[in-house]
Order: sequence, then structure tokens, then C-alpha cells
Amino acid sequence: MDFGDNMMLIRKKKGLSQAALGKSIGTSGDVVGRYERGDIKPSIEVVVKIADALEVSVDYLIGKTDLQLDRDAVQRLVDISKLPDDSKNYVLGLIDMALRDFKAKKAYAS
Repeated sequence: MDFGDNMMLIRKKKGLSQAALGKSIGTSGDVVGRYERGDIKPSIEVVVKIADALEVSVDYLIGKTDLQLDRDAVQRLVDISKLPDDSKNYVLGLIDMALRDFKAKKAYAS
């Protein structure tokens, strides 16, 4: 999917009109519609504003990744990255164990 399609899907998922999104980024709903249709391309500054307004990363918005991280998940990752190495490794080990257990349960349930 391209930027315009991603933008439209996320906007609709959040229940925002083009006008509401436009207002939150300092433009009109008509301009938002033109972005979504691909008639015009926004500047990188506007893309950042759109991503912030839709609460997604720029990478997700432009289709570079399909990983959608909410602000809480991003803050958790930031907090983990600030831990001392031994604590960080301990937390990451716990996450690895939980993921392994989840995958095993999923495999056996199939």
C-alpha cells in the first residue's frame, strides 16, 4: 500500500474525518483528500504531523513497516533502552521466554 492508502485507512480506523485530520495538522480536509488520492505529496514536515496526529510512526504511515507501535509500546522500548545492560538483558530475556511460550502454545493448539 502507498502513503495515501495507509493514511486513509488509519484515519478511518481512528474515526477521523478528512476535515478533522486537516484541522489537527493545520490544513484543510480538501488537502487531506488530495494527499490520500496521491494528487499531491506532503512535505516531510507534514508527514511527521500526520503521523503524530494518527499516532503511528512515519515508517508505518509510508508503508516501510507493517509494525504499528502505539505510544505506550514505544515508551516501553525507550524505558528498556535506558536500563543498565544487565537489567536490559534480563528484561529482554523475559520477553524472549514469553514469546517462546506463546509460540509453543500456538503451535500445539493448531
